Amino acid sequence: MPGWRSQCRLVLLNSLTCGLEICVAAGITYVPPLLLEAGVEEQYMTMVLGIGPVLGLIFIPVIGSASDHCNSSYGRRRPFIWLLSLGVLLALLIIPHADLLAAYFTWGGRTLEVAFLILGVGLLDFCGQVCFTPLEALLSDLYRDEEDCNQAFAMFSFMVSLGGCVGYLLPALDWSRGLLSVYLGGQAECLFFMLILIFVTSVLITMKVSEEPPCAGVAALEPAPLLEAGRCSMPRSCCYLLKCKLRLLKSGPLLCLLRTFWSMTPAIYHSYCHVPWVMRQLCVAQLCSWMAVMSFMLFYTDFVGEGLYEGVPSAAPGTASRQRYDDGIRMGSLGLFLQCATSTVFSLLMSRLVRHFGSRRVYLSSMVSFTISALVICMSKSVVLVTVMSALTGFAYATLQTLPYTLTCHYHKEMEVYMPKKKTKNLLKYGIVIKQDSITHLTAVAEEGGLAHKLGGTNGHAFFSQDGSDYYPPPHDQDGSSHKATGPEQDEPEGYEKRGVGLDFAILDSTFLLSQVFPTLFMGMIVQFTKSVTAYMASSAIFGIIAIYLANNIIFDQKDLKS
Repeated sequence: MPGWRSQCRLVLLNSLTCGLEICVAAGITYVPPLLLEAGVEEQYMTMVLGIGPVLGLIFIPVIGSASDHCNSSYGRRRPFIWLLSLGVLLALLIIPHADLLAAYFTWGGRTLEVAFLILGVGLLDFCGQVCFTPLEALLSDLYRDEEDCNQAFAMFSFMVSLGGCVGYLLPALDWSRGLLSVYLGGQAECLFFMLILIFVTSVLITMKVSEEPPCAGVAALEPAPLLEAGRCSMPRSCCYLLKCKLRLLKSGPLLCLLRTFWSMTPAIYHSYCHVPWVMRQLCVAQLCSWMAVMSFMLFYTDFVGEGLYEGVPSAAPGTASRQRYDDGIRMGSLGLFLQCATSTVFSLLMSRLVRHFGSRRVYLSSMVSFTISALVICMSKSVVLVTVMSALTGFAYATLQTLPYTLTCHYHKEMEVYMPKKKTKNLLKYGIVIKQDSITHLTAVAEEGGLAHKLGGTNGHAFFSQDGSDYYPPPHDQDGSSHKATGPEQDEPEGYEKRGVGLDFAILDSTFLLSQVFPTLFMGMIVQFTKSVTAYMASSAIFGIIAIYLANNIIFDQKDLKS
């Protein structure tokens, strides 16, 4: 495709990414006031907001692996995107109408309204966050070339940042004075009606543009039933149609998810816990980086309201202390909006930055700039300087949305290099050790004397020593068959980790969800112990320093494997 057509296709393909981020950002921003109005205490409100991330940590590996093994005729990823999008749509309908739904049941009252609200909030946060995993895997399936993959995930990061900008702005608008409020009923109803329109439109656009090819398991239906038709008492054509229908029914997204959950859960969580070394290095650095960024984002507005403006959130409405706090909250919201705007700009420039400076320098520079910004925010009392520094943190946000996913695609493209099960395989005894080195050659190493003989491309044949005096038989497998080197045309050669990219994307997304759980559990105790909201930003800076150290251990290319 020409350049502009390719970019337009990427924008349309990532429209659901933008729509999801708009709904999650706007919905979660507007939900706390609804919970407080319904009578939920503030300490329990934070627990309600943690339901989605906790459920995501449990189910993301199952959904990611299920999408890797799904045999639906609609593709591997799209059925799960449809299913999770339906959950988001249902949540957008429940949240603004929780009181009306509770009114249908005479025995529930306010308690049932709170229950519907909690259901809607958990469903929105869970489905909204988890839906990003099959979307990321879909991009990886459609853009396999390294340069195309970089551009695809740069656009993904751009659309996430753009969605965050729009999502933070929508709740700030006064929808109650518009024409829609006359027909819909109020601020919340108008806001969520707009979110539904945006979300449905984005789903339809992405599903139309993403032409995911059918999986091999469904595409190869024709020969097998015809071969077995002689065993059936029915005619051959009836037997063929019946087996096709059964196969297609079994390949549905919900049945695929349930089958994976019941039959493969132990294996999935074994793979989830025993990740390859390169992915482990990346995930640890990613977790600490997200901890730094999320500690900043979750508590920045409260820091500005209490720390810079010296407001009191518990003061009575209308008092000077409460007014200062409200002004600080608005200024903090402006800082987060500028962070999203900066992230949008850097997302557009990300592929060029990586091309000119390399992934390592871009990742490290983004975390260094974030840590410096957090340290300046801790020490400064200037509202202008703090706001500028908060805008600068958007560079790190854009980087964390892009580079880890492109690196994961790179690892899976060269699995024989980055994800070997074992570095060596002992194939012969009696003083000779055969190492399987890459795909096409074996290295014979004589233990006595330390002399190594390179033997190219044995392909399972016998070979002689260099002087021709000794004969070595071909290596055999346990079943007695000769061992043959795996050809380069196979996607996952024997001896290397057989992992789907959806599972590893799920692990990366789990680090993001885990980074939201930890701050909500421990930050309150830290602030209570230090008696200062500056501890929020100080913790963010400390996590940033640790993330810089861990980022040096990430494997960015093959040169890092040798060091």
